[in-house]
Amino acid sequence: MSIALIVIIVANALVSFKAFDDQFFFRKYEFHIGSIRAGEHLRMITSAFLHVDIAHLAFNMLTLYFFAPVVISFLGTPSFLMIYLGSLLCGNLLTLQFHKDEYHYRAVGASGAVTGILYSAILLQPDMNLYMFFIPIPIPAYIFGIVYLLYSIYGMKSRTDNIGHTAHFGGAIGGYLITLSKEPQMLTENTLMVILLAIPIIILFVLAKMGKI
Repeated sequence: MSIALIVIIVANALVSFKAFDDQFFFRKYEFHIGSIRAGEHLRMITSAFLHVDIAHLAFNMLTLYFFAPVVISFLGTPSFLMIYLGSLLCGNLLTLQFHKDEYHYRAVGASGAVTGILYSAILLQPDMNLYMFFIPIPIPAYIFGIVYLLYSIYGMKSRTDNIGHTAHFGGAIGGYLITLSKEPQMLTENTLMVILLAIPIIILFVLAKMGKI
């Protein structure tokens, strides 16, 4: 396993476990619109190392553990780190944009960064099969990626759960764009897949422009 991946997983675990028992620490470093707009921009990064509970932490780190090696094997460790951190920031920037007037809005978790790695892995290896606990047949990675982002759009519109769908979507955009910047030949060598994976992103911005989300 990559040293960089181990460091990221350990950092998430250490910071999260510290916050589980220290509410002041949690509130000081969480993503909070009011505080960020007041100038506490460090929260844009620190919030991505906090998690609500062990299940939240485990889900994100397991997802990262399974998909990071795909990105590292194709692009190398420096690009993996760029995609992770870039997706983290893209996820939180998109969240800030969509919720900028909701001063009470709070969020934590590495989901944006992890989703960026997931989407990057799907773009790099779209023909790999994914297995879900509740579906007994393999799902092509590109189908999963498209459906996942369409569901994220639904979640952003409905707001019926406590999941940061906007951060997930922003992270996916970051992973998609940074990966293409690293592997621009994909635009000509795998044009159809690049277009397919861009469809949910285009839909999101069309809906936002129309004021539907």
